[in-house]
Amino acid sequence: MRGGLWWPALVNLLLGVPAMVPLFLARWLLVEYLPMDCRTVAEATRPGLTHCNYSTLDHADGVMFLLAVSGLLVLVLVAVVDVLLPLRRRGRLGWWLGAAGLLPAPFATALALA
Repeated sequence: MRGGLWWPALVNLLLGVPAMVPLFLARWLLVEYLPMDCRTVAEATRPGLTHCNYSTLDHADGVMFLLAVSGLLVLVLVAVVDVLLPLRRRGRLGWWLGAAGLLPAPFATALALA
């Protein structure tokens, strides 16, 4: 296969762009939702709870749903591009799977620049 390791690296970097959506949503859940002491609006009125944010509680269900859907789509896309296509074209599967480590690079770059 021509191009050596360049094609797997470039394709996986490009796949990292749509992978930014589920990575951002997962980060939001870890940073905003998990540190809260309450999980429902009814719990938010109890005394002694800290870090309860109504807008975070309001958005949590939608974020979890979008994370599941977008994460599944990205996983299917990565499985097709990094496993099925190299096997079908008799490419080097190890190069493609190794280059899959570059998927979070665009997200990490965006976080570093923010």
